[in-house]
Amino acid sequence: MHHDDILTLCGIARLAGQEILRVAETAFAVDTKADDSPVTQADRASDAIIRQALGELYPDIPILSEESGQSDYAVRKDWKRFWLVDPLDGTKEFIKRNGEFTVNIALMEKNRPVFGIIQVPTKDDIYFGGPSQGAFRLSGTGAPVPIAVRQPAPGAPVLVGASRSHPDANLDAYLAALPPHELVTAGSAYKFCLLAQGTIHLYPRFNPTMEWDTAAGQAIVEGAGGRFTAPDGSPFPYNKPCLRNGPFVATALAG
Repeated sequence: MHHDDILTLCGIARLAGQEILRVAETAFAVDTKADDSPVTQADRASDAIIRQALGELYPDIPILSEESGQSDYAVRKDWKRFWLVDPLDGTKEFIKRNGEFTVNIALMEKNRPVFGIIQVPTKDDIYFGGPSQGAFRLSGTGAPVPIAVRQPAPGAPVLVGASRSHPDANLDAYLAALPPHELVTAGSAYKFCLLAQGTIHLYPRFNPTMEWDTAAGQAIVEGAGGRFTAPDGSPFPYNKPCLRNGPFVATALAG
């Protein structure tokens, strides 16, 4: 990913985030999708901004987005490169107005995330990176700052990212087998950012997510020196016939 492309993509993500914040100031309606998940005008407005911009700048790269209909597997299974987009990750957090929602954009090559951007509208922070790019945080109009995962200090507890909206019995069992640890709750893909910048050390997830929830975060975590796999350590699959994810573990821990 070239420097100019990165700056352009960061600008697109920031525009989408600004539109989300604009909607947040209004008396927006909450609709329910076919899978019972909530959707708002902010999801749709962010999606429109991202799709238009990516479509104009990169007309040869198809877009797979949560809010604008998914191409049939028969079509997308042959895609060599595509954008994987969640225009508003953390809609429940957005509705609760707790600030923990993000804009996620990932570039996929051969069904692997090679570059990701996560924009945090309420903080005006952008995290970006990829396995061969490193990882960075861009705050406001400042310069990008390199970020990296961190191990716990000797004798310190493992800090574990946990979802604010999704309690899970499988997670409880996983946590019971860990060394001494503390939970850090946060909404949406922001947990990937906390891991990539060393604020937390581990983010396991066992209840359902979709591919657009994780792709950008995986690219950034791997760029920051972390790992993102299925719980057994196997590679995490993308562009599946069904876009629902299985469990994953994102970690800075050795082993």
